[in-house]
Amino acid sequence: MRVKVLSRNPDDYVRETKLDLQRVPRNYDPVLHPFEVPREYTRALNATKLERVFAKPFLSSLDGHRDGVNCMAKHPKSLSTVLSGACDGEVRIWNLTKRQCIRTLQAHEGFVRGMCARFCGTSFFTVGDDKTVKQWKMESPAYGEEEEPIHTILGKTVYTGIDHHWKEAVFATCGQQVDIWDEQRTSPMCSFTWGFDSISSVKFNPIETYLLGSCASDRNIVLYDMRQSTPLKKVILNMRTNTLCWNPMEAFIFTAANEDYNLYTFDMRFLSSPVMVHMDHVSAVLDVDYSPTGKEFVSASFDKSVRIFPVDKGHSREVYHTKRMQHVITVKWTSDSKYILCGSDEMNIRLWKANASEKLGVLAPREKAAMNYNQKLKEKFQHHPQIKRIARHRHLPKSIFCQIKEQRIMREARRRKELNRRKHSKPGSVPVVPERKKHIVAVVQ
Repeated sequence: MRVKVLSRNPDDYVRETKLDLQRVPRNYDPVLHPFEVPREYTRALNATKLERVFAKPFLSSLDGHRDGVNCMAKHPKSLSTVLSGACDGEVRIWNLTKRQCIRTLQAHEGFVRGMCARFCGTSFFTVGDDKTVKQWKMESPAYGEEEEPIHTILGKTVYTGIDHHWKEAVFATCGQQVDIWDEQRTSPMCSFTWGFDSISSVKFNPIETYLLGSCASDRNIVLYDMRQSTPLKKVILNMRTNTLCWNPMEAFIFTAANEDYNLYTFDMRFLSSPVMVHMDHVSAVLDVDYSPTGKEFVSASFDKSVRIFPVDKGHSREVYHTKRMQHVITVKWTSDSKYILCGSDEMNIRLWKANASEKLGVLAPREKAAMNYNQKLKEKFQHHPQIKRIARHRHLPKSIFCQIKEQRIMREARRRKELNRRKHSKPGSVPVVPERKKHIVAVVQ
């Protein structure tokens, strides 16, 4: 015989403490809630407005350098440690939690051209205008000890960049050529050359760790394999590429920062056209760095702004600028994916939030639930014109705003000219070139 019993769980309707809100039983039947969608739309609109109200991305400025900040490096093991090199040869190590400099050393004569930390975090390498590669201990010298490098390698030419292998005691430098060094030796294990121009930056792939990419001043992006004696292939663009960064989650993808105001995301297997062209800057893009998730990257530009791009979108989701910030030379995305660091001409390193309206600190469970709910609402209604307009709007400095307007007019004029030329030419004589292929000159295997 079956007996039906009413079962009531007190957890469903009794509050845990008398300070809590009374729990209200709810029936989610849509028939009983005919105005659910309009109510949700209003909530989504309010959430979007509040997000823009609370968007205060700038956290602090780390000052102390006496010349422009030229390069930065992240500590591989410590989130709160960052290294920076300046144009006067000075290297500083910063503690981000205290927001102060914990160590200063005079590393080079002239510019510090590049720096990188060893994968274990015990030491770091710097290269400078004085034709030297120096390896330094990460921790400060003991009381009474001299501030001296562990190793110094004197080269024949100026080195313009350096990067360390992600797993082995090997590093690469670039200048007139790309050299692969063993840490124990004073001469390179092997050297790669392709063309005669100087190479501005070199980067190891974080996943396929034997692969390297480099940017040369003759507009080339060259890919190398450490296991081979010759370079793999190169792609020639219309203008010079300043630097590149590999996607930490997808082995074949890298993004290049170019002089023609754009960034290009390439798949190294198909270099004939980029996967995506990212356009928004109004001056040369000087540096790029991926977030640890591989979903977004941050770019620094000569137009005095920092932009955050989703990998699969052609336009930026966020732009950061301040009145005092000058040309941004270098940028880094911290390893916890929460903050962005940028070093600029006027001797400051600035710390920004990666998500402008994110609340820092510990969140109460109800607060977290409300934030998640608002986020879902914003995603649900993101294509409604009113919400889209509010979410997309950014205040820009007058100079950037005017340049964007001017470039839009120029782009339209070029498009009109091309359409007119095609209209008055023999059919097929003026081919339609897609935007992605316009900037590629050639791919050499």
